[in-house]
Amino acid sequence: MSVVPVKSQHLESAEIAWFAPLCSDDYRHLGVPEGDLRSSWENTRDIALAADQLGYRNILCPSSYQVGQDTLSFVAAMAPLTERMNFLAAIRCGEVQPIMLARTVATLDHMLKGRLILNVISSDFPGETATNEYRYRRSKEVVEILKQAWTQDTINYQGEIYNFQNLSTDPIKPFQKGGPLLYFGGYSPEAVDLCAAHCDVYLMWPEKEEELANRMRTVHARATHYNRVIDYGLRIHMIVRDTEIEAQEYAEELVSKLDDDVGRKIRERAQDAKNFGVSIQTQNLALADEHGYVEPHVWTGVGRARSGCGAALVGSVDQVLSKIEAYQKMGIRAFIFSGYPHLDECKIFGEKVLPHLKTCSLPHAYGRVPEQTPATPLGQGVRR
Repeated sequence: MSVVPVKSQHLESAEIAWFAPLCSDDYRHLGVPEGDLRSSWENTRDIALAADQLGYRNILCPSSYQVGQDTLSFVAAMAPLTERMNFLAAIRCGEVQPIMLARTVATLDHMLKGRLILNVISSDFPGETATNEYRYRRSKEVVEILKQAWTQDTINYQGEIYNFQNLSTDPIKPFQKGGPLLYFGGYSPEAVDLCAAHCDVYLMWPEKEEELANRMRTVHARATHYNRVIDYGLRIHMIVRDTEIEAQEYAEELVSKLDDDVGRKIRERAQDAKNFGVSIQTQNLALADEHGYVEPHVWTGVGRARSGCGAALVGSVDQVLSKIEAYQKMGIRAFIFSGYPHLDECKIFGEKVLPHLKTCSLPHAYGRVPEQTPATPLGQGVRR
C-alpha cells in the first residue's frame, strides 16, 4: 500500500537509473583521487554506455559550478551514442536566460528523440548568497517560462524577475509534447511548493523509511492544493554482493583510506553544501550505529566524503531486492543508484540485481505510455 497516491499508481515496475559522475565524484577509495577515475569525458562516457547496454532506464547527469564537466554538453555528446536510456540532465534555474534555456532543451530533446528528462535545481550562483524565497521565486518563474515556451506559440510572462511580452516560440518546441518530465528535490517549504505546483517527480535522498514516508505525505498534501498528483523518487548509492558479509566488507574497504579532513573539504566544496537537505544527510551520520547504519542495510559511510546523497544500500542480492520492494510499496517509482567506482558497480548491479526488477520509463503527463520490461525471478538465470 502506497504511503500516498502517486501518478504511476498502476505501475508494478519502476524506473531504475544509474549516475554519471560528471562532478569529480569517482573513487576506488573515498577521498583518494585516481587519475583514471577523474571527471573526464572518456570515463563518464563509458559509464553511460555501460548503463545503456545493461538496460538501465535513465542516468542522472549532475551539475556543479566548481568541479567537473558541463552537463548539457555531455548529454548532447551522448545522444548519438546511446539508443534506449533516458538522460536526466540537471539544470540550475537562472544560470541561462530562460528562453535560451528553452531552446537548448528543445534541441537536446530532438537529438535524443524524446529521451530527455530535467532535474530542476534551485541554488545560489558562484559568489551569490540569495534568500530561499528569492531562489525559489527565480526557479518558479524559469519553470513557468519554460512551460510557456514548450506549449504556446508566444511567451507572455510578467514576474518579479523576468518580463517577456509577445515573444514567438517558433521553432523551440521539444520532441516531447509539452516538454520533458521535471524532477525536483528540496526540503524547504518553498521547494516543496515549487515541486507540488509544477514538477512531475519529487526526488529524495536516503533517510529512515518513516522519514521518507513523512516527506511524501508533506509533498502530497501540497500537491493536492494544486489538484495534482505526482511521483516520487529516491537517490541512493549501492553496494551489492553475493552475501551480506561481502557487501559490508566492501563498504568498510571503501572508506578505509579516508582522511576525515579531506572528507570534510569534499563535503564543503559544493555550492549547496549548507542547504537543509545536506544537513539532513549529516544528521544521518550522527544517528547511525557504530558501524554507520542508520537502519538495516542503509549505510551512511558515503556521507563522510560527499555533499548531497550520503548513504548506500549495503547487502546481498536478496536483501537489496527486498529493500527496493519495500520502497516501491511506499509509492517510490524512480530510483537513481550509483556506486564506487561507478563503472564497476554499474556492471555489478546491472548483472546481479537489475534483471530481477520490472523496469519502465515513467509515463508523461501528455500521454507517453511507459514500456515495461519484465523481471527474471531469482534462481532462473540472468537476462542479458
